[in-house]
Amino acid sequence: MRFRLLRRNFVLLLVVSFIVGTLLLSTRVFLVSRGDVGEGGGALVEQVNPGNVQGSVKFSFGSVAQLSQSVFASNYHQHVLNAEMFPGDPELVLVVQVHNRPAYLRLLIRSLEKAAEVQRFLLIFSHDYVTEEMNSVVQGIRFCKVLQIYFPFSTQLFPSSFPGPDPRDCPRDASKDEAVRTGCVNAAYPDSYGHYREAQVTQTKHHWWWKLHFVFERVGALQGYGGPLVLLEEDNYILPDFFHFYKTMVAFREKSCPDCDLLALGNHRGPTHFSTSTNQVSTSSWMSTKHNLGLAVSRELYYKLMSCSNAFCTYDDYNWDWTLQHLSGTCIPKVLKVLGAEGTRVLHTGDCGLHQKNDCRPELASQKVEEELEKVKDGLFPSVLVLHSEEPPEHKAHIKNGGWGDVRDHVLCNNYAKRL
Repeated sequence: MRFRLLRRNFVLLLVVSFIVGTLLLSTRVFLVSRGDVGEGGGALVEQVNPGNVQGSVKFSFGSVAQLSQSVFASNYHQHVLNAEMFPGDPELVLVVQVHNRPAYLRLLIRSLEKAAEVQRFLLIFSHDYVTEEMNSVVQGIRFCKVLQIYFPFSTQLFPSSFPGPDPRDCPRDASKDEAVRTGCVNAAYPDSYGHYREAQVTQTKHHWWWKLHFVFERVGALQGYGGPLVLLEEDNYILPDFFHFYKTMVAFREKSCPDCDLLALGNHRGPTHFSTSTNQVSTSSWMSTKHNLGLAVSRELYYKLMSCSNAFCTYDDYNWDWTLQHLSGTCIPKVLKVLGAEGTRVLHTGDCGLHQKNDCRPELASQKVEEELEKVKDGLFPSVLVLHSEEPPEHKAHIKNGGWGDVRDHVLCNNYAKRL
């Protein structure tokens, strides 16, 4: 009996792997046509176009198939906006994960425009939902170089099949016995709490992981850039001295914290006590609730994460930041040590999102930002940083949040490193 169960599970895993492999293969060859290959005749996603000679891709929104073609063509051509206005390698690369909140994105862009030395930035906007409005908002930027990339496995591009919601999927709250009885496709794979997959919930972690792979491995504009990626989201707002503070943190790390693995330029306390904390930094172990705002990820850390791809992709938590906390001190033997800003350089403006879909009030967020800027203006641009506190690094165990039990998500996530 045990052998039969093992054999059945093995067969199920083979079937799932075949389905996900077919999905990945189809996305690689979907666009290969006479108009969609490089000069050597290779498939679009097999190559990088570092010269960006093809120019910007015009998006077609007539159908999902046309939108998918536009997404893959854009990811291949990688047209860098304003490249002729700001030649040379960037001194800082910011990667913004974007969904579909244009009002908050406009707030972020407004803050970027006011940032000192912004002309030295390369902004990479990584989209998992594509609209003409969102593209227009980003393409209106004229103050630095800009690149848009698009998550090709989004629920928008797969509206009725995995990795989007499949009508054959088990209902979230179905019992396992009920799921097995009805024959829904993922009946064998509830999460740790007995719930079944929700496509929209899994998308953020998928997008975050794909984005790291794609930017570090496939973005031609990063050739010659050796610094970290600073990760932001569409509902963030940076302070005017963001770049100055980043450079000061880098210098402090080199001199006083060479074993720090990450920089966190933001925190969730807002501008509280900013006048006294503006030049202060602290060191501690990675904590999801403290360090997921304005995170700077080096290529060295990226390689450490890649060595733990399977652990990341199979851990039953739909949050990338809690998953990272789980890896710190387990799969990554050395506990991740963070150098964090006590006086935040990143504000969180969002009052709605994955778990709060209603009552978005971007006008109130804008008003609040102006009030907070007034509070911090006299404390910006500190010349020297001082260590406020130092905690010994230790693994911070937590209770997993679930939402990531489906083996299809595990297989797809693990394949980003192989098929981009």
